[in-house]
Amino acid sequence: MISKKAKYALKALEYITKNKDRGALLISEISEKQRIPKKFLEVILLELKRDGILQSKMGKNGGYSLRMDPDSVTIGHIIRLMDGPIAIIPCVSYKFYQRCDECEDEATCGLRNVMAQVREANNKILNKVTLAEVIKREHKLKKMIGMI
Repeated sequence: MISKKAKYALKALEYITKNKDRGALLISEISEKQRIPKKFLEVILLELKRDGILQSKMGKNGGYSLRMDPDSVTIGHIIRLMDGPIAIIPCVSYKFYQRCDECEDEATCGLRNVMAQVREANNKILNKVTLAEVIKREHKLKKMIGMI
């Protein structure tokens, strides 16, 4: 399960992406529309800015806007940025590998093998789906059920 921080980051980016033509958006608007606690959102948006996904503008008409193209920001990148590794257990993580204390032989560990497959399936989806794709999927789903 992803953390609230990662979920809020994704929801904020989804809102900013949908409204990218409006320019910079105020934290208070994003917070209200996405039901994200304002103080928590401030921290999240700063992290997204530090990573280069967002940019901010001070003063009148200030706020946050996308710096990167929504077609180049993947869901996997956002989750890793907020939560760290996606691997379920540390012995299958690429960047944060740690041997399990109780493991006698990683090469023959059935659990490790299954969790490596889970990691690969997750990564295949999360590294492919972008912010732009999330917006397209939402639009398609709303169209299917007659909301558009």
